[in-house]
Amino acid sequence: MTGQSATPDRTWLEVDLGAVVRNAREVMAANPAARLLPMVKANAYGLGAVPVAQALEQVDPWGFGVATAAEGRELREAGIKRPIMLFSPVSESLPLAARYDLTPALGGPSQVRAWRAIAEGRPFHVQIDTGIGRAGIWWEVFRDRAAEFCDAPGFEGVFTHFHSSESDPASVREQWRRFQAAVAALERRPRYVHAANSGAALNHPETAGDMVRPGIFLYGGRAGNRAAEPVVTWKARIFEVGWREEGATVSYGATFRVKGRMAIATMAAGYADGIHRVLSNVGEVLVSGRRVRIAGRVTMDMTVVWSSGWAPEEGSVATIIGRDGAEEITLDEHAAQAGTIAHEVLTSIGPRVARVYR
Repeated sequence: MTGQSATPDRTWLEVDLGAVVRNAREVMAANPAARLLPMVKANAYGLGAVPVAQALEQVDPWGFGVATAAEGRELREAGIKRPIMLFSPVSESLPLAARYDLTPALGGPSQVRAWRAIAEGRPFHVQIDTGIGRAGIWWEVFRDRAAEFCDAPGFEGVFTHFHSSESDPASVREQWRRFQAAVAALERRPRYVHAANSGAALNHPETAGDMVRPGIFLYGGRAGNRAAEPVVTWKARIFEVGWREEGATVSYGATFRVKGRMAIATMAAGYADGIHRVLSNVGEVLVSGRRVRIAGRVTMDMTVVWSSGWAPEEGSVATIIGRDGAEEITLDEHAAQAGTIAHEVLTSIGPRVARVYR
């Protein structure tokens, strides 16, 4: 294994790059006529954009997707030569995008004019809002002004984004209908037409278009009814263990009181590392192949767990996400315990958690 630390001292994330590649191949198998545009924004959902992109080179993707120009610059400086799509450009980022040969996703004529003033003739894609209501030009407006885009030098592609690809098939069909109506208004079809994220690529392959844009599925999260191969294992060392008697309290606010006699073990990871505070008193981790529950409030640097009838050993390792013996806490299960989604769990894991790659 390689990573930030060969022997992590507190807490670390083991990233299986082979599993990332196998998940990518599963997406490709479901969409054989489409190119792959993996989303490696937000540091590849917290796993490391450069090592993830380098691993995915073996599946010959069309390019990579990022959210900021700085993320694109990092990939270019690491030697990535493929197209890099900039999906959340602001006007102030366009000069940096041009400098590092990024392809921006633009939301309307004013942004197109701004890009052309900086990088005349360089490629760009236009985002069409078919219902997500977040970014892009509304599909009916695009349909009525399609001629303005056809003649713009560098106009290479159009795309949309589904708001409920994992849960609402009817909404996918309606957004796809709107998108097709907008594209049909163009006098010439652009080189790339794309729409599908992880959920759509795996559950609605009819929306594949020329490219699919998987994100969370690559990193081990479910996409609708499709389970990905696990990618991450998150571990933390137990550095202190002690027995407490009836009535003793644990952590800030004394929200946990010992019942009977319990072993209290302290892990070297807290909310500054990415363990959501909402997991206080309810979250679970694995120790020695057994599930144990969090005791008291999660704190910035430490989290306490309890057991009854046995005690973990000091220096042993707790598994926050992953498998330990016959037991497993999946990424999606951990997210459900925290009342959130796998995307937020991964992107919340802080920089002081060492990434170890295999």
